Amino acid sequence: MFTGIITALGEIVEVRSLGTCDAFGKRLVIVAPTGYLNGVALGDSIALNGACMTVAALDSAGGRFEVDVSGESLSRTCGLDRPGRLNLELALRAGDRLGGHLVSGHVDGVGTIERMRTVGESTEMVVRCPLELARFIAVKGSLVVNGVSLTVNRVDDRSEGCGVSINLIPHTLSQTTLGELGAGSRVNLEVDLIARYVERLTSAPPIQAR
Repeated sequence: MFTGIITALGEIVEVRSLGTCDAFGKRLVIVAPTGYLNGVALGDSIALNGACMTVAALDSAGGRFEVDVSGESLSRTCGLDRPGRLNLELALRAGDRLGGHLVSGHVDGVGTIERMRTVGESTEMVVRCPLELARFIAVKGSLVVNGVSLTVNRVDDRSEGCGVSINLIPHTLSQTTLGELGAGSRVNLEVDLIARYVERLTSAPPIQAR
């Protein structure tokens, strides 16, 4: 479990294929800031751009760790198949502050940035979200974009999904990779955990008593 509060910026420095076709996944080698991996053990979970991954190899002193990303995960996420910077978050511990919202680290879909524009001291980011996620997104609700817990300011419903407007303050831009995005950038999305359960409870057929 995570909170959507990014705790470090890392970098994928090496990508190795685990097989000979797309059904196979990839092994990622990631560099983290000095000291970030202190207390991390093999088998621990770390969110990479919002996708929960298991530490498969670890060099704490060298600030490097490795994860295996399955072909299934690669087909449902973006940004985990090539070198580049990414947002990191260690798994939530009992007693930690819940600064964002409850985040599972299971990416629900991939969205596309439509616009990044300056509005006062902040930046408005508009994300085009796929149709299957639109019903879970509400004004003043939470949406995870590349692992970052964000508040939805406006929802523009469309036949093919929805456009979501989000305000990014300078701190968020400086502490995450969101400031590196532009129109056309693809992003990992996770909708609110509670919204998913509410949708299931309200749409599931009633259980017939025997």
